[in-house]
Amino acid sequence: MANNGSESKDMLYLVGGFALLVAGAGLIMAHPEIRKQVRAGLDRVMPGLPGKFTNSLSTVVPDVQRYLKIRSM
Repeated sequence: MANNGSESKDMLYLVGGFALLVAGAGLIMAHPEIRKQVRAGLDRVMPGLPGKFTNSLSTVVPDVQRYLKIRSM
């Protein structure tokens, strides 16, 4: 039994660390200058990727908004 509790605690630390990593990256990417530099770097490495991602995101957002509106009814 003691080993199972230890594994659960390890998993909790792993998931918590990942959540902090994602939150930290989100806070860093919230700054417009940093976001512009990251997009420029991505465009150099993989040309056209940020545009493709933005186009895909713009087609998904209306569907999510419609789903949330239907769900709230």
